[in-house]
Amino acid sequence: MKKAKSVMVIVAVIAVCLMVQSCGKTGDKPVIGLSVLSETNPFFGEIADGMKKEAAKHGYDVVVVSGDFDVDKQKNQVSDFIVQKVAAIVLCPCDSKSIGTSIKKANEAGIPVFTADIACIAEDAKVVSHIATDNYGGGRMAAKAMIEALGGTGKIAILDHPEVESVIQRTKGFKDELAQAAKEKGVKIDVVAQLPSGGTEEKGFSATEDVLQRHPDLDGIFAINDPSAMGSVQAIERAGKTGKIKVVGFDGQLIALHAIKDGKIYADAIQYPKLIGAKTVQPIVSYVAGEQVPSEILIPTGLYRQEDAKKDPRLKK
Repeated sequence: MKKAKSVMVIVAVIAVCLMVQSCGKTGDKPVIGLSVLSETNPFFGEIADGMKKEAAKHGYDVVVVSGDFDVDKQKNQVSDFIVQKVAAIVLCPCDSKSIGTSIKKANEAGIPVFTADIACIAEDAKVVSHIATDNYGGGRMAAKAMIEALGGTGKIAILDHPEVESVIQRTKGFKDELAQAAKEKGVKIDVVAQLPSGGTEEKGFSATEDVLQRHPDLDGIFAINDPSAMGSVQAIERAGKTGKIKVVGFDGQLIALHAIKDGKIYADAIQYPKLIGAKTVQPIVSYVAGEQVPSEILIPTGLYRQEDAKKDPRLKK
């Protein structure tokens, strides 16, 4: 009899747990489901940390999963969030267009969707609010750093990752700034190659090796994020051209800041991922409360050079 009662108790506990999960709650707290682009990139870890800290202030839990650059995997994660009936879904899309079908399913289920860092560009997919770096402005800032580094003339390559909207904006801003500077200031910087880097160190390395073989007289590289910039730095070092080819990155990750201090990267357009995470929670809370929220919240970048690195207490050895 005792054994039977124990089994019944266990079954009851499991049933309660499933009911809690199906309501999108952990304990008494509503849940925000977050799917990031990749956990291997520390940037997205900081977004998650910023969201968790801010969400806790408002009585929410955040469940974090990673798409790992695989949009099909991310679509399955969205489906799981829908089944769990989370209070809101936040995406850093693996593919800005393909993820639209999953966002539509969340729309149909009545679950609000928000995007952080990377926007969705699919038609008919409703995103309540997009919270991100001003990537276009950051791209222009990166171009100004490149102009400064090269003295206004030279041949450069762009390490791209056009599958995501944020990078599209960065490269557009970068090119627009170069074009404006050429027209107004006589700057003569030519983009001789634009190669996919996948946003990773490994692919950034191989893309840089490729471009150096085709353009041995290259003067600079704009890398669309710090992992690809660090891959570029390694390829430049292997080619014996450290200091001769100026690298401008984008992010502000600690490893890149050390590289800036050491003169291996000229400058970074820096983002504030923890702030992005915190700012993402605020419109979620407002929306759930029935308030109007802005469709887009953009956070300006900063420009970080070697002189900044030398004064940065985080880099003290």
